[in-house]
Amino acid sequence: MKWQEFIENRNRLFWLLHIGGWVGFALVNYFGSLIHDLRSLFTWMIILSAYAGALLSLPLRYVYQRAWNLPPLKLALVVILSSYSAGLLWQVVKNVTHWEIYKHGFRPDFWLYYAQNSVWSFSIMLSWSGLYFGVKYYQMLQQERQKVLFANNLANQAQLKMLRYQLNPHFLFNTLNAISTLILINESKTANGMVTRLSEFLRYSLDMDPMKKVTLTQELTALKLYLDIEKVRFEEKLSLSYQVQNKCNNALVPSMILQPIVENAIKHAIATQQSGGSIDVKISRFANDLQLEVSDNGPGATIVDGNLSRENGVGLANTRERLATLYGENYSLVASDNIPSGVKISIRIPFQLDE
Repeated sequence: MKWQEFIENRNRLFWLLHIGGWVGFALVNYFGSLIHDLRSLFTWMIILSAYAGALLSLPLRYVYQRAWNLPPLKLALVVILSSYSAGLLWQVVKNVTHWEIYKHGFRPDFWLYYAQNSVWSFSIMLSWSGLYFGVKYYQMLQQERQKVLFANNLANQAQLKMLRYQLNPHFLFNTLNAISTLILINESKTANGMVTRLSEFLRYSLDMDPMKKVTLTQELTALKLYLDIEKVRFEEKLSLSYQVQNKCNNALVPSMILQPIVENAIKHAIATQQSGGSIDVKISRFANDLQLEVSDNGPGATIVDGNLSRENGVGLANTRERLATLYGENYSLVASDNIPSGVKISIRIPFQLDE
């Protein structure tokens, strides 16, 4: 059994701390007795004292379990009375044992002597009680922390799924609109080709878990499926190029992270020009980061502090939110002017390999 599982089991943890604590108590008293050069018989007295303390403190656990939900003042009163009762009984047992064994049947003159030094025993039992409540409250805090982490994880998953699936209706609307236009102008063969490619793209999109990262090879496969659809619309007006370092093929990226960026480039750079244009995808590794770049040769856009002035739509805003959810502050998404014309979107994320 793993140590973490052992610690998380409350019953096992109690017995570990209970037994370990009283063994530690016996060892401390044993080493203390060596200073005073007591008889070897005193070692047995220490063992019996620790054994009696372990047995008499054990009922406190069940008393505290029943009193756990009491108001603070009542609970404190229960702890003090229970600790004193257990300490008093323990001191009587220790005194009787000490007199019977170490002093060969000694009897005190007055019965109250059986309870002498009970304050010290009470302090030990009160310390045991304090440790018990301390561990219990620590376990409760850990449980609450795990619940918060679990709830945050569920919230992040829900946000990622929402952001991820938000892309499909957006893209689907544009594609179906194009297919409708092709049908209206009697380009049924072209429309049929788009429907076929669309079904392949959507099948791929639905098969991919939005919570998991995919390899760059898989991401580029999805991107090419999307661009095959756009090539039907724009034919020779859309020129594409890919530059991918070989060592990046197995790098992990969020699924469908490039498609909205390329879609933006098509919408604002290719579709606005009579002669069309080109889109370049460049992927490389720089130190411990993966660099993803998508550039076009369109008319360009107003860029302020690395953000596009038109960055109020679904595409880039969605991508930025997904990256922030997945990587926290360990990412960047920057827009810049492409040379000689157009816009370049650069994404930096941690370089992670698919094992």
